[in-house]
Amino acid sequence: MHSVEETIEIAVPVSTAYNQWTQFAGFPRFMRTVRKVDQIRPTLTTWTITAGPVRREFQAEILEQEPDSHVTWRSLERRSAHRGEVTFRPTAAGGTEMTVRIHVGPRGVTGVLAGVPRLADRVVRDELRRFKEYIEGLGEETGAWRGTIHGGRVRPEEAKPHRSRVARWPVG
Repeated sequence: MHSVEETIEIAVPVSTAYNQWTQFAGFPRFMRTVRKVDQIRPTLTTWTITAGPVRREFQAEILEQEPDSHVTWRSLERRSAHRGEVTFRPTAAGGTEMTVRIHVGPRGVTGVLAGVPRLADRVVRDELRRFKEYIEGLGEETGAWRGTIHGGRVRPEEAKPHRSRVARWPVG
């Protein structure tokens, strides 16, 4: 496995960055490698990604999700084996420090990225930079899901969407 870790500071509050990150269906708006994301249920997403001429579809399971703190996931297909985590921490200036850690396997698109020295690092860094530009440009999130997931299970009292002017769930 190859591991990638990238950190970036974003000039929006933690809740804004986190809320936007939970809008997985919106990832194609700012991520070049992501073509489509469908959120089947709070803990399951289906992704279509491309890396050059290679196109892959895979499902990912959200294992842990704590509002304004972190999201962890793992892919469910061997061909696109990876797992990852994104964490959110407030900065002294009132912004957000976001760190993405991804562990990619030797197969599929993620294996192709991992097999070229520093390519996976560059892709993650560039996608994270595009997220920063996107959310800073908006200034506010387009939606939010504030539920908590532990051990791949949604806490029952939090299975409904957060009700605000921007809340949308299910996504897709």
